Amino acid sequence: MLSEKEIKKCAREAGFDRCGVAPSRPLEEHRSRFTEWLRGGFSSTLTYLERNVEKRLDPSRLVAGAQSVIVCAVSYRNAISGGYPEGWNGPKIASYACARDYHDVIRGMLLEMFERLRAAEPTLRGRVFVDTAPVLEKAWAVEAGLGWIGRNSLLVVPGLGSFVLLGELIVDSEVDRYDQPYCGTGCGSCWRCVESCPAGAIRPDRTLDTSRCISRLTIERGDPEPEQLHGWIFGCDACQSVCPYNRSAPDHRSSRFDPVYDPRQIDRTDWAAFSEEEFDSRFGATPLARAGLERMKKACGGENKKGKIL
Repeated sequence: MLSEKEIKKCAREAGFDRCGVAPSRPLEEHRSRFTEWLRGGFSSTLTYLERNVEKRLDPSRLVAGAQSVIVCAVSYRNAISGGYPEGWNGPKIASYACARDYHDVIRGMLLEMFERLRAAEPTLRGRVFVDTAPVLEKAWAVEAGLGWIGRNSLLVVPGLGSFVLLGELIVDSEVDRYDQPYCGTGCGSCWRCVESCPAGAIRPDRTLDTSRCISRLTIERGDPEPEQLHGWIFGCDACQSVCPYNRSAPDHRSSRFDPVYDPRQIDRTDWAAFSEEEFDSRFGATPLARAGLERMKKACGGENKKGKIL
């Protein structure tokens, strides 16, 4: 049996800001809400969400004999997270994309944590997950007591806000003490995130219409028109920058999430002039690599019929 205190100690040593532990179980109470959202067409081009629904609801379909779900959160808040200067008309990039790709960073942190736990319990078996497998990670974060789902559909962690990234470790061992699920929500009568979304993508039930969401439009499949993006060329922080919980949250403490560039110092002319080699050199280790240079250039202002960047 794993020790809850040891798990959280390992999480801190690996660089996480928060850690919670929940007993593994099928999340059947989320089935109807999730499937109704899919049937409503709100997943748009994110067709992968329609696959592996049973795995999303039941951790034992991902890890044989799953007994516990360990959820870790780390802040990435930086100088860009607070929003761009008033009147800014240059290209905008979501603040998480200013640092190294979190998938690689958090996976490494989770593996480090897992090895520490296995040193104490060599028979321990499990898997780490970072946003690329069918795991209802925000639901599990609530189960593990880390926070609540905000009005903009994102997890809000008390003391950290929503500028957090999540990672999960699903293991086949019980834990001597589990955290209680987070009860209630802290949004109250505040609707700032809804009002600030330039695309009107936030639905009344704390879910998103991804067909409208600028983050989806700039990152996933499709060819949006620049006017749909409201100046954003990768991701979007509009609904987070106005959140009172984020305005009072501290910046990240882990150097792993230090920005490697400042988007406020790169204008449209710079983006148009970048070669593939320059792009790979400057941004190849960041989430921007997922979009690629040509997509970023198009988001900055499109192309004319001859293919010249405007």
